[in-house]
Amino acid sequence: MRIQLLAVGGKMPAWVQQGYQEYAKRLPRELHPRLVELSLGGRGKKNSSREAVEQEGQQMLAAIPASHHVVALDVEGEAWSTEALARHMENWRMSGRDLSLLIGGPDGLAADCLARAQQKWSLSALTLPHPLVRVVLIEQIYRAWTILQNHPYHK
Repeated sequence: MRIQLLAVGGKMPAWVQQGYQEYAKRLPRELHPRLVELSLGGRGKKNSSREAVEQEGQQMLAAIPASHHVVALDVEGEAWSTEALARHMENWRMSGRDLSLLIGGPDGLAADCLARAQQKWSLSALTLPHPLVRVVLIEQIYRAWTILQNHPYHK
């Protein structure tokens, strides 16, 4: 199973890049996490936030292979424990499909992206800064993998 993280926004601070890379390199080659950064939609006098989210959504949908299982990170999604994430990971792996995880921009995900997702997951009821979401997400993927491997990291 290959994992693709589609994230709106680029030019992350060094601590975000370092944190993401630290956990990504710990994952085995068969998971092969891949971060794809998508550009922010234009915001300003000429474009509304809604139009920007639609632009971001079009980019995101174009980057999702048709065969992928899609999970949208959404505040209205289901809250999962790390153990539940591990169970989901095992199910995704057993399905034989690759995975795309969607991280929206400052105004969230486009309705079309939410509709494309087979699952919606809320990392927290808290509002998290988008750079931090990348680090938390990859760490939780690593932690879930350690559970499946009976590795002591989770303890």
